[in-house]
Amino acid sequence: MYDTARAATLFAATLATGLIAGLFFAFSIAVMPGLRQTDDATFVAAMQRINSAILNGWFALAFAGAPLLIAATTALHLRTGTRAALPWLTAALVLYVVMLAITFAVNVPLNNTLDAAHTQLPALRAHFEDKWVRWNLVRTLTTTAALACLIRGVLGYSSVSSAGSS
Repeated sequence: MYDTARAATLFAATLATGLIAGLFFAFSIAVMPGLRQTDDATFVAAMQRINSAILNGWFALAFAGAPLLIAATTALHLRTGTRAALPWLTAALVLYVVMLAITFAVNVPLNNTLDAAHTQLPALRAHFEDKWVRWNLVRTLTTTAALACLIRGVLGYSSVSSAGSS
């Protein structure tokens, strides 16, 4: 039962983190470069709509679920004999927390400023776009690194599980 819980939380943490890393990656390589080519009114309106649309249950489940699942799987790997994955899981948790800090300190305030504004669009866009894109790239890199750590943790977990069953 304990091994099943450990494997399930590790799988779910990896999946949720991968979904968020993929979301940030898509913004970095497609959404923001595409919006860069639009006029100010289109850019602001599109980002306002995206900011509104993303606040849904599926996003919340992955975004908030990932750190909870990483923390849970890390705790489940504290047991003696199951620690091979522990350094990677700890690193993944730290990286995800860094992404959360960036999101709440930089991206959310920028989104809120953009959502509240309806005038002076060129100045608003100039204040928003470069900073948001730069910090989204950092979020992309931290969540991708967290995902890589979780995958490495899966490999560590798998080698321990295989050794225990042989």
